[in-house]
Amino acid sequence: MAGRSVVVGVGHYLPERIVPNSEFEKTLDTTDEWIRTRSGIERRHFAAEGETTSDLATKAAEAALADADLSADDIDAIVVATSTADLTFPSAATMVQARLGMTKGFAFDVQAVCAGFVFALSNANALIVSGQAKRVLVIGAETFSRIMDWTDRSTCVLFGDGAGALVLEAQEGNGTSEDRGILATDLNSDGRYKDLLYVDGGVSTQSTGHLRMQGNQVFRHAVEKLTKTAETALERAGLGNSDVDWIVPHQANIRIIQGTAKKMGLPMENVVVTVQDHGNTSAASIPLALSVGKQRGQIKPGDLIVTEAIGGGLAWGAVVLRW
Repeated sequence: MAGRSVVVGVGHYLPERIVPNSEFEKTLDTTDEWIRTRSGIERRHFAAEGETTSDLATKAAEAALADADLSADDIDAIVVATSTADLTFPSAATMVQARLGMTKGFAFDVQAVCAGFVFALSNANALIVSGQAKRVLVIGAETFSRIMDWTDRSTCVLFGDGAGALVLEAQEGNGTSEDRGILATDLNSDGRYKDLLYVDGGVSTQSTGHLRMQGNQVFRHAVEKLTKTAETALERAGLGNSDVDWIVPHQANIRIIQGTAKKMGLPMENVVVTVQDHGNTSAASIPLALSVGKQRGQIKPGDLIVTEAIGGGLAWGAVVLRW
């Protein structure tokens, strides 16, 4: 027998305000067609004034708990993946913990930018497998609209706000690739690539800063690194590309998503795509896509899923799990 971290609930939350590409035509030298053809994005959601990352995270968490038919008292730990926490400290996770009325256990944030949810999922899995927690709420939540340079047409049209959450539960498996739950993970980073994607401010430099990106360079790294990390994780699980039912990728750009699927030899029919509706929601994009994929009836129990993401750092990784 082997301890596995099994997904028992999933949920998401998107802010009310929907921003179509056409809205950017008023202030930038851009068009709906330009944004659509280069990124696949048609619209995104922006948080309301005063609506914070922990607000979005809490609503996604509540949806995931309801889906799992569990209450906050059933949870041992909360891990929130975010680069846009409400405050410098305390963590957004502890704010979610308080809002849910959870008075035991522990909560912390993980920061790996767009790869954040993969890193959080891997950490949550380690907590469960090592016996430190029975049930972990894993959340990806972001308000990237707060760090946009609205004069930079190459970046500000790409990002959106949102949150997604999973409940992971310790269950016994047989130790084979047929088990439900997380079967393998692969994490990587290389700090030499900092200048490709970063925010030019922070606490220690005493400014908030804006997101800066060398899009063509990030693209060049993305397809190769995402394919390799996905295949490494599959290999660790004793599986191959042909075993995959669904790729649920970080939703950054349709061309990266298509390029990775092609390199893995999988058709786009096997990819959950939400980038057209949400834009790039950074750490929130994978849990959002998992929740939407389940809602659409795409993801079903027993399906083999590979999630992969790359973000600033550069940081990248993949998780293989059976739903």
